[in-house]
Amino acid sequence: MLSTQIVHTIGTSIYFVVFILLFWFSRIPRANTAARWWARAILFALLSRLLLFILFSLEQEPLALLFYGSFSVLEKACLAVGICRFFNLTTALRWFWAGALITELWLLITWLLHCPTLVLTAGLSAFNIACLLYVAGTAWRERQSLHRLMTALSATSSLLALHWLFAFPTMEVLPEWKVLGLLVGTVLMLTQYLLLLMAVLVVLQQRLLDAEERALELAFHDPLTGLNNKLYMGKLFEQALALASRLNQLLAVIYIDLDNFKPINDGAGHSVGDEVLKIVARRLQSHTRSADICARIGGDEFMVIATQLEDENQARVIAEKLRSYVTEVIHIGNRSYHLGASIGISLYPYHGSSLQQLIQNADSAMYQAKRNGKNGYQIFGKPG
Repeated sequence: MLSTQIVHTIGTSIYFVVFILLFWFSRIPRANTAARWWARAILFALLSRLLLFILFSLEQEPLALLFYGSFSVLEKACLAVGICRFFNLTTALRWFWAGALITELWLLITWLLHCPTLVLTAGLSAFNIACLLYVAGTAWRERQSLHRLMTALSATSSLLALHWLFAFPTMEVLPEWKVLGLLVGTVLMLTQYLLLLMAVLVVLQQRLLDAEERALELAFHDPLTGLNNKLYMGKLFEQALALASRLNQLLAVIYIDLDNFKPINDGAGHSVGDEVLKIVARRLQSHTRSADICARIGGDEFMVIATQLEDENQARVIAEKLRSYVTEVIHIGNRSYHLGASIGISLYPYHGSSLQQLIQNADSAMYQAKRNGKNGYQIFGKPG
């Protein structure tokens, strides 16, 4: 048969471990602030358990219940505040603290008046049950984000509320049930806080994954337009080159430089210039094939690597199609803007076997297109 001392020892030991973990997680930058409140809550639960054990061993039962109840109230208030913080709810938190203050006064007054234990614990149980039912209801209502964890938390908190409802009256009728009641309460509370700890871990893991995904986006994509950047374009080109070499196909590096962009950027402002670049990027993306590579390589310069081509004429058709879409009138607010596009084209394997060489030759062809009057395309090495 388990003794009260063993139950207290096991409970306080695990409470302390959970407190350390929650406190540690709360110190992680940008961690959910709920961890801080739940760390405080489990610390108050730990203190209530220690004081209950110490004062009972000194045969100070009324004083033990007073301190146990006082710290238990603080624990449940922090628990409820933590669930609000976890889900970013706008619940008026002052009501929790108002209820906690009223309950603390109830405990003190009933202790000073030497009221029966059931009177003292009635106010304590009412507040704790209210907080636990709030946690249970909130976890159930918000369970879509962490379905299994929140469902389990809702069930555990509801059982703990029932335990608070019947524990003290049962102990009055059946004193021998004290150890079992203490054990049941300890198990339920530990289950509750372990579920909260797991919820914090899951959210922290998701934030780390999101941060990693954003870092990869920044590493491989242009932050303004969302297109591939020059670094990632090089990686994709190597894959496309290997496929083209096996199938004896052509690749076309299409270098696009916007005409008349600088006057728009300088005259209408950088914010309008950024919107123009975003619109151009969307047009390029929506009018290139899934196998093609579309990138922004800096400023008002874009590049499309057209893959799986059978002949040079296909590159011409793609270039003219992209030019026509890019140069369509752009409407921003109540203003209209007109762009041109000078396009240079180099072909693998005719004009180079490396991306650097192909870009260099496409760039030369683009400048030839500008010398020819702008807003047109030029294939490298062909007469202007």
